[in-house]
Amino acid sequence: MTIKVCVLGSGSRGNCTLIQSEQTALLIDAGLSLRQTGLRLSEIGLSVEDVDGILIGHEHGDHVRGLDVIARRWGGPVFMNRATREAVAGRATGPWQIKIFTSGQAFSIGDLTVHPFSVLHDAQDPVGFSVRRGEIRVMVATDLGIATRLVQEELKKSRVAVLEANHDSTLLLNGSRPWSLKQRIKSSQGHLSNEAAGDLLARFSGERLSDVFLAHLSQECNRPELALKTIRKKLRAVGKDLIKLRITYPDRISEVVEAEEEADIPSPPALVSSSQLKFFSF
Repeated sequence: MTIKVCVLGSGSRGNCTLIQSEQTALLIDAGLSLRQTGLRLSEIGLSVEDVDGILIGHEHGDHVRGLDVIARRWGGPVFMNRATREAVAGRATGPWQIKIFTSGQAFSIGDLTVHPFSVLHDAQDPVGFSVRRGEIRVMVATDLGIATRLVQEELKKSRVAVLEANHDSTLLLNGSRPWSLKQRIKSSQGHLSNEAAGDLLARFSGERLSDVFLAHLSQECNRPELALKTIRKKLRAVGKDLIKLRITYPDRISEVVEAEEEADIPSPPALVSSSQLKFFSF
């Protein structure tokens, strides 16, 4: 039993992450164009038609920019909570399928169990996702101002994490952006810094965590080498330097991580089947 994870693109230009089991392929967010999504999936032997569902974490453009075209051409189900649906409605004409989930309530898509959990960000009802197959869990949390206890608990259970490391605090402070924007980024509903991401991983990563994708790196206020250096130092200080850190990119795919199940632990039943979620034609 395995789960593959690849970040197709990450950053203010657009976000999209692939999570794939033997039977099911999911995209988390649809911030890339249909063309780019298709091209990047083809690099790992897939097409948009192979996708079984798209999960939307919140309504900001870098997470839904390609959704309208992708969903209309592809025709499969798009999963989001009600507040995100209402926020997206004015910008997406459809028609396409929407299935509404409740934040905090798990549901199944194929052989994967999806748990949407609330995060703090300046959107209507933003969520991260924990995707599980057997004992393998993948956490995706790419836009959050601070790591709440809920985020900490999800990280403790994860084998792979796609975690925001948006900015270096010094580069942000000394950058040319307006002060109001800097304040927004630094706020509890903004974006996680390298330092905060490192502290979160050092304090709350569990024994099973093997790989972390550093996501949503700012091109103006961060550098990949700075993010790696800052977070590695914090992990090394607590003896967790075996965790592999992987960079994500705005213009190309990341490495592909394949997580294998270590023990034959049965998967708990999903609380809701995707077929039971409230359906809308949008």
